[in-house]
Amino acid sequence: MDFAHFTVAAAMRRAGLDAWIPEGEGKWSLPLYFLPDGAGWVELMRLLPGVRLGLHRHTGEVHALNLAGERRLNDGRVVRAGDYIHEPAGNVDWWEATGTDELLVHVVVKGEVEYLGAHQSVLQRINAADRLEEYRRHCKAMGVQPRELG
Repeated sequence: MDFAHFTVAAAMRRAGLDAWIPEGEGKWSLPLYFLPDGAGWVELMRLLPGVRLGLHRHTGEVHALNLAGERRLNDGRVVRAGDYIHEPAGNVDWWEATGTDELLVHVVVKGEVEYLGAHQSVLQRINAADRLEEYRRHCKAMGVQPRELG
């Protein structure tokens, strides 16, 4: 068993889940931890090759470690398994899963994620409370009790 599979299996058990939380076509998440006082969250993100995260801004810093697969950032950099990216608060970017393998990223998000439209208007905001509620809804739909992930 490789490292990524071991990590996912352990995270699933810890969260009390046997399935990823779907977030749209070819994108899933798995919560690992919710930071105190709603300051942010830690999760695994899984994307199929070709799936793109739209233009977004972070109100807090983000730390991301690629565990498997690769992604291309809007500045052209290719991030592969084992590569680490730090995004400071206020960073605006988009990126997409590339290559032939599924992308698996360990992400620590502080603050909110704001998805942007024309002229950088905010189309959607996602914060820790939203992520926690998604986890609870998914647990309810799966018939499992949510765990304390904080």
